[in-house]
Formats: sequence, C-alpha cells, structure tokens
Amino acid sequence: MSAYEWNKVAGAVLGSLLLLMIINEIGNILVHPVELDAPVLAIEMEGEETTATAEAEAEDVPSLAVLLASADAAKGAKVAKKCAACHSFDAGGKNKIGPALYGVIGRGVAADTNFSYSGAMRDVGNTWTYEQLDAFLADPKGYAPGTKMSYAGLKKPTDRANLLAYMAEQHDAAPPYPSE
Repeated sequence: MSAYEWNKVAGAVLGSLLLLMIINEIGNILVHPVELDAPVLAIEMEGEETTATAEAEAEDVPSLAVLLASADAAKGAKVAKKCAACHSFDAGGKNKIGPALYGVIGRGVAADTNFSYSGAMRDVGNTWTYEQLDAFLADPKGYAPGTKMSYAGLKKPTDRANLLAYMAEQHDAAPPYPSE
C-alpha cells in the first residue's frame, strides 16, 4: 500500500471517531438523565430483606430464649440444608469444607483436632453456647473477622433459632436452652 492509501485509512478512522464524539455530545445535550436519591420502586428478592424491613424486625425481635422455646427443629433441618454443602450434622460425620457440626453446642470453638481452622476461629476461644452460635450464624465475618467461612449469615432470628433447635437434636447431650 502506498502512503496515500494509508492516509485514507487513517482519515476514515479519525473521521469515524470524530463523528462518534459529536453524536455523543448531541445526545448529552438532548437527554438530561436525573440520578435519584432512592429507588422509585424497591423490588425485594425472595430470601432478601430491605434495610427498613431488617431494622423493623430488629426492634420487635424476642430474646433468644423465647425464640428457642418456640423453635421448630424440623424447620431447622430445612435451614441446615443450606449448610450441608460444607458441614455434616450426622453422628460420626466427616469434616467437609467446614467442620462436622454434630454435638457442636457446648464444644470448644475450633476444638476439632481433625479440622484446620482459620486463625480467626482459633482466636475466638471459649465454647459454643446458644448465644455465641446465634451471633456467629447471624454474621460469621463480623463475629470472627478473617474466618474462612464465606457464608453471609442467616438474617432471620427465627431461622437461626430453628437451626439451633435442630443442632441441639444433633447432639448426644445438648445443654439446656438459655432462660430469660
């Protein structure tokens, strides 16, 4: 190709870019998009809560003792299915991505010697009480920053109470529920 041909190609490319810029500026002059402070229509997905709903529920939430007294272990078994990909709830169950949870209530945090816990979980210390498990299940990363557990947590207190009731059933001698 001669230099003349290359000049035509370069001119066509530059002309096209100039035309796109002009069309973009005309579009910006004709259309003035307005950014809203809040969504006009809030769409709530199944299983998710809006902040206002979560705050309203937080004000009316009964204590853990009251929730556990009315908890349904059968519903907790359904909630536990979310956990079953990473945890086993069966007696003698094997560790998966996460440790086996049979008999976890009353057991030391990060106490299973057959599982490699993160430093964050080892630093928590203590034993798993109903209250500590409830707090951990609500927000694992907030309870133990740096934990390997990637699950965001169970936001509904009734789901956590039902799961704790199920976990108490998956125990040889579960501690009694807390009293008010």
